[in-house]
Amino acid sequence: MDSHSPIDASPVRIPAPDGEIPGYQARPAAGDALPVVLVVHEIFGVHEHIRDVCRRLARQGYFAVAPQLFARVGDVSGIADIQELIKLAAQISDEQVMSDLDATLAWAAGTGQANLSRVAITGFCWGGRIVWLYAAHDPRLKAGAAWYGRLVGQPDPRHPRHPVDVARGLHAPVLGLYGGRDQSIPPDTVERMRAQLAAAGSPSEIVVYPEAGHAFNADYRPNFHPASAADAWQRMLAWFAGTQLKPQS
Repeated sequence: MDSHSPIDASPVRIPAPDGEIPGYQARPAAGDALPVVLVVHEIFGVHEHIRDVCRRLARQGYFAVAPQLFARVGDVSGIADIQELIKLAAQISDEQVMSDLDATLAWAAGTGQANLSRVAITGFCWGGRIVWLYAAHDPRLKAGAAWYGRLVGQPDPRHPRHPVDVARGLHAPVLGLYGGRDQSIPPDTVERMRAQLAAAGSPSEIVVYPEAGHAFNADYRPNFHPASAADAWQRMLAWFAGTQLKPQS
């Protein structure tokens, strides 16, 4: 498929154990048994940038779906204060997020167009951290791509482990995409993660873009770095294609 391939894209409601959560899906307009990509949003929720990521993946032949993982703390789309968003995000437990992503896959399977033997995950910033955790959670996963997700942190009851703590237990290889000028993710934490992956014999990889800062793929923000974003996107597609996820031509 290519960038001009017709797609179907729409808001969705995803059944979860405690009620429905909103989300957004995009998939090729025709075809079935499609490989699935879970798209995990930034701290800003499922806004237009994340919806566009879903559509771009759909044009490559993937069934992409982004659940609103902050649904239980309200609509964050109108909140501009990053500190308020951080406080809200802190209320969401990793256990809840894993459960909601599981529910999202179950919903996708129920459409009759998704093949859950071909599942990947990608996520950005807050969602980048989740990619690593989900790769240690779901053995069905074939690949992950984590964009500038935090790798270390202090454990707490809602967030007992961080990516560096699960590096030895990944079920699928993860491609980490990071900015060398990212002031929120110190280089030593990236190296700690690399060391843990190497010690585990993991096929996961981390790529650092020296000229890029945090959120370098976010084309609606001043720190968007087009060259790094374009290269990282192609690396992600190649990473997925190198597994059993490659869409049928």
